[in-house]
Amino acid sequence: MARYLDVHPENPQPRLISQVVEALRDDALIAYPTDSGYALGCQLGNRDGRDRILRIRDLDDKHHFTLVCKDFAQLGQFVHVDNAAFRAVKAATPGPYTFILPATREVPKRLLHPKKRTVGVRIPDHALVAALLDELGEPLLTSTLILPGETEPRTMGWEIKEELDMAVDLVIEAGEVLPQPTTVIDWSDSAPEVLRVGAGDPSRFEA
Repeated sequence: MARYLDVHPENPQPRLISQVVEALRDDALIAYPTDSGYALGCQLGNRDGRDRILRIRDLDDKHHFTLVCKDFAQLGQFVHVDNAAFRAVKAATPGPYTFILPATREVPKRLLHPKKRTVGVRIPDHALVAALLDELGEPLLTSTLILPGETEPRTMGWEIKEELDMAVDLVIEAGEVLPQPTTVIDWSDSAPEVLRVGAGDPSRFEA
């Protein structure tokens, strides 16, 4: 059964944040709120966590995983951001955008797109996520919690606890969550391509 933690949305309790980080370091898979719906998350080195995310979402190995980063400096350790993308990506973060970019050697090969050698990255505008990443000290391997047959991410922690009680290890509740997923921008080539329109305004990346 999954643990269920009710965390303050604006001032996350340090004791509870420490409990979540301890669970992550013990290879837990968590369901947690972001600024664009719930997500599934685990540590980068958690092989089983990656496979569990794919099973829960009924996805194949071509799925673009996302590294949820603390800030732009951390993001830059895991992806290559060229001069053309630098200002635009930095201006859009933190916020509800996911950017697909060429990965650096810091990213485990099993997390990369098998052909493009790319990975998704994002910096959420969410107090709970910021607190988690600050204590964890590394990005979270993440995928939006959109279940098979659905088009929007889940937004209610108690519903996730009921439905995924045996599939995840910990569910975090932290106030109201918007139901829109992130806007996804593929910047693996010379120009940005909007792959999915979501909570973030895509117009700044459209020609």
